[in-house]
Amino acid sequence: MRTFVKFCGLRQASELELVPAGGAAGFVVEVEGSPRTVPVEAVAGLIEALPAEAEAWAVVVRPTADLIRRLFDEAGVDRIQVYGEVPDGLDFLERHHLVPSVPVGPTGAAGEPPKVPPPEEYPRIHLDAAGQPLPGGSGVRPDWETCAKLVDANPGRKFVLAGGLTPENVGEALASVRPWGVDVSSGIESAPGVKDPARMRAFVAAVEAFEGAGHV
Repeated sequence: MRTFVKFCGLRQASELELVPAGGAAGFVVEVEGSPRTVPVEAVAGLIEALPAEAEAWAVVVRPTADLIRRLFDEAGVDRIQVYGEVPDGLDFLERHHLVPSVPVGPTGAAGEPPKVPPPEEYPRIHLDAAGQPLPGGSGVRPDWETCAKLVDANPGRKFVLAGGLTPENVGEALASVRPWGVDVSSGIESAPGVKDPARMRAFVAAVEAFEGAGHV
């Protein structure tokens, strides 16, 4: 599979087994109010159950530099997806492995596309719906037309599209936006924070079907 797929909000070892090769597991770390949050101390143990060919991402909101370093050094994550401002005091290598989440207005939102950070600092960029109280799992879709403009205006950038994706619409999203990767959380759940193995498999199958139809 050529499309990068991230399953976000994972909390159980059994869920990690379903992360596709070349994709990533996302752990929402210490985000108050999220039904998917886990303590930083739990992340290392979860990573042990992750297939070797998949990445481990932490997902954080307005983190401190100390939390960033604990996640890299103690938990052993590969990348950290950041909602809100990136803290000061990080070295280049630490910043290089961060993935800023850029908020995009909802479907039909007017205005210019948001600015994205420079590629020399952040090789990967996350696109999600703006204005949500918690990161991930809102089920709210960003404006795909705006997302497509960002992708077209930044050739070669690794954009990961999130927000309202499901097994039923991910093929349409890939065709419309042409992102490097996709990120799903609530769209593969049976209840908030409870992943549904059948929907996880269906999401991967939908991406494979899109690729198999010759779209990439």
